[in-house]
Parts: sequence; structure tokens; C-alpha cells
Amino acid sequence: MTFRKLLFWTHLVCGVAAATAILIMSVTGVLLTYQRQITAWADMRAYDGGPPSPDAARLPVDTLAAGVPGASSGEAQMTVTVRSDPNAPASIVAGQKTFFVNAYTGAVLGEGAPGIRAFFRRVTDWHRWLAASAENRATGRMITGISNLAFFIIVLSGPILWWPKKFTLKQIRAITWFKGGLPSKARDFNWHNTIGFWSAIPLIVVVGSGVVISYPWASNLVYRAAGEQPPAQGARGGPVQAARGGAAQGARPAGAAERPAGPAGRAAGQRAGDVRQETTATAGVVGDVLVARAAAQSPAWRTIAVRLPLPSQGQVAVTVDEGDGGQPQKRGTLTLDAATGNIVKWESQAAATPGRRARSWLRFAHTGEVYGLAGQTIAGLASLGGVVLVWTGLALSYRRFLNWRVVKKREAERRAAAPVGALAARQSTSLP
Repeated sequence: MTFRKLLFWTHLVCGVAAATAILIMSVTGVLLTYQRQITAWADMRAYDGGPPSPDAARLPVDTLAAGVPGASSGEAQMTVTVRSDPNAPASIVAGQKTFFVNAYTGAVLGEGAPGIRAFFRRVTDWHRWLAASAENRATGRMITGISNLAFFIIVLSGPILWWPKKFTLKQIRAITWFKGGLPSKARDFNWHNTIGFWSAIPLIVVVGSGVVISYPWASNLVYRAAGEQPPAQGARGGPVQAARGGAAQGARPAGAAERPAGPAGRAAGQRAGDVRQETTATAGVVGDVLVARAAAQSPAWRTIAVRLPLPSQGQVAVTVDEGDGGQPQKRGTLTLDAATGNIVKWESQAAATPGRRARSWLRFAHTGEVYGLAGQTIAGLASLGGVVLVWTGLALSYRRFLNWRVVKKREAERRAAAPVGALAARQSTSLP
């Protein structure tokens, strides 16, 4: 068996065996293409997060979190994200819920679009572990991991199989452009080759990074290729990933914020003051100090995320993002002293080791987010190409199987007819 024939059968067997899982991952990959943008739009489109007056200032993150349901106990872990857009609300993640709050008044606006979030969560479950239940997720993850590895073999072997023996214009056109008026078999072959050609490089990145995400040994290879020792399990990745959000630079203390006039406004101010006094006594540094330090560290920030409750001693990490939330090269973590608010260290993608940068790049190259909206679009089109490749590949394999059965049947009929013909010939020669 020649190498090309061996490669062809490997390509075909991997495609048929993993076709169902690859098709599901490709379809869900298309649906998840603009998940971040769609979710953000659905969450905040109906909320007015703007200031009540032109000179109003934002409230500290401590005060914003105090108005969220369940925050009164002081035990709930929350992540408060503020945005540089002055009209955008702050978001607070508490457990499995996300609340949106007016950053100037502290009013809880709502939970955004739970239906959209639930939809994407369900699609993600299908993408990662075929929507398996909690007790079967390990099995589902194993199936998607193996299928992703098989898809990577398919994607790598495909260009070798359709690589023309002679680079003539006719040969190149046959694998790089669509032809019309072809019968079904020739059409599927043309689509399979053409889409495979144009989506080869994006699919190598998307599927290859999926292998790195699926398997620790593949992740370790990334670090070793960079000449580094792989980190221990649980220590991978870079700075803490922030949700989309940000806060205003130079925000004044909460007491300077304007509130509605009348008894309601005075009552709100009194509650905010009580919260600030309690926070200062228990947490050392209030959240607005941390946000201000983070904003000064990264003037082009778009979102700043702070984890609450703040510790009274030790260190606290504030995540600053200058991108859209999926670009690790534009994100960093500022570590501050919880008691004084002094900066301890600043960690960004540029300062990370080559292995960590490569591993972080691969994580977001899988979705294309590392290159923003253009990268997401290319990754989504590559996933759509994967859907067509699976469909046309199965169609070609099925026709090949039918042809094989026809050939086998004809061979069997010839073998069955051969003795009868030979006996008749011998009998005819023996007659006088």
C-alpha cells in the first residue's frame, strides 16, 4: 500500500467514524460565532445606564454590589465589572446569575436576557460534551476530544490528498473554485475540495487549538516547544479573564455622586454611606480606589473587574481589559495590597513567557476572538465549512460504499458463472 493510499484510508475512516460528533461541533461552532456580541446586546439594549445628571459620578463597586439580591449576608462571592462607556451599566455576577446595575445610582436594572444566556449555555454544552448530563460529562468530553483529534488528522491530510500532481491552471481551478452544472457525485467532490482548500488554514488553527484545549499532553507540548516546563495542573493560562466591562477614570468618591432629590435620595445616600463605612472597616481599601488605580495603570481600558468581598489583608487582583473580552493581548491583571491599595505588580500578556503567551493565544484563536470581530467571522466561516465538508465527505463515502458493493456482487456472479461455463466448454469438446 502506497503512502498516499494509506493516508486516504486514514482520512476516510477518521471522517466516517467521527462524522456525527464533528458535525455537532461544527454546527454549534457556527451558532457560537458571535455569542459575546449577541449576549451583550441582548443584556443591555433595554437598560439606561447613563448618569442622572451631567456631573454625576459613579458609585464605588462596593456600593453597587450592596444592592444586589443576596449581598446583604456578606458571604456571596461576586465579580463586579464596570465599563468605560459612560452610558453602559455595570454588571455583577453572583453565583449563576448576572445583574445589571446603574453605575451612578446603584439601581438594579435587571438580569439582562436570561433566555439568550440559557440558549448559548445549552449550545456550549453540546459543543463541549454533546450535552451530556453532569455524571456523563467526562464521557462526552472524551468523545469530543477524540473526534476533534480525528478532525485534526483529516484537516492535515486533506491538503496532501488534493495537492495536484501538476500545477496547471486547469488542475488548480479544479480544487480552488466551484463548478456549476455537475452531477451529484462530481458536485460533492468539487465542493469538498474547494471548501477544503479555502478553509484549510483556519480549520488547522481552530481544530488544532481545540486539541490543545482538550488534552493536557497537547497543552504541555506548547510549553515544551517554547522551551519551557509545563505548569502544574490548575495553574495554566494567564491573567484572570474578565467579563466585558469598565469604569470611569478619576471617579470621585461616592459621596460626591448626585442622587435623586427628596427623601428617597437622602435615604439612598444614607444607605450608601453606611455601606461605605462598613466596607472601609472590614476591607481596608474600598473598591473605587482599586478601580481608580487600575484605570490609571491602563488608560485605554474598556472594562475593569473586581472580585468581592475584598480581603482586609493580603492582596487583591483587578482585571483590566482594553479589548472586547476575548483578546488576551489586551488584558492584564493589577495586583494591589488590600490594606493600602498600593500596586504590588502588573501582569500583562506582553510580560508573560513565550509558552504562556502561545497557550493563551491558542485558547482564543479557537474562537477567533483573539483577532476581534474579523477573527470571529473567519472562525465561524471555517466552522460552516466544516459542516459542508462532513456532509460532502459522508456522501462521497456512501457512494464509494455502494460502488464497492456493486463490484463485489459482479465479482461473485462471475465466480459463480465461471465453473458452469468451463464445464459446458469441456462437455462440448468431448462430444464426437
